Amino acid sequence: MINNTASLDLVEFVETQILPRYAEFDKAHNLSHVTRVIRNSTALARQTGADMNMVYVIAAYHDLGLSGPRAIHHLTSGKILMQDARLKRWFSPEQIKVMKEAVEDHRASASHAPRSIYGKIVAEADRDLAPETVIRRTIQFGLANYPEMDTEGHWKRFCQHMAEKYSVNGYIRLWIQGSENERNLNELRSLIVHPEKMRAVFNRIFLEESRTL
Repeated sequence: MINNTASLDLVEFVETQILPRYAEFDKAHNLSHVTRVIRNSTALARQTGADMNMVYVIAAYHDLGLSGPRAIHHLTSGKILMQDARLKRWFSPEQIKVMKEAVEDHRASASHAPRSIYGKIVAEADRDLAPETVIRRTIQFGLANYPEMDTEGHWKRFCQHMAEKYSVNGYIRLWIQGSENERNLNELRSLIVHPEKMRAVFNRIFLEESRTL
């Protein structure tokens, strides 16, 4: 039987033992981020009929691998989930394997499509493509990881990232057609092809984020 809501004891475990670990990460991947991914994932679970407990845990664990090298964080996150014996209280070995694969498949630069509906859900939920959000998170990441750069250096890094990931030739892929993400991506792409408009938005958000450091 498919669960439509996550079990209360599972929610308590995740909220007390898993989510606090996101306090260690940068602003673009903090507790606010994982909470949003959980919210988006559970909404998609109701839409698709996926098991709510599985979706909830996948979303909660999806970025835990940021405790190690970022380039392989999706694989590390999958290992963390797979090796957490506490999850055996709620899930079968087969379910845990599916959840591990879903976490591995969530990364936007993955070379293959997610292997299950669970991978598609977390991949879609992880992509809040509202232009303001994408721009702010990219700037936050740059400020946190490249503090030695001046404003022009951050702008060049920002533009390169936008082109490589979000442009019409970028590597990002969406898996649920007609979604809000699809509409937001089109809006973001309209900014990318007009650098003067993008620079104005960048300057405003960069100043706001620089003031909070």
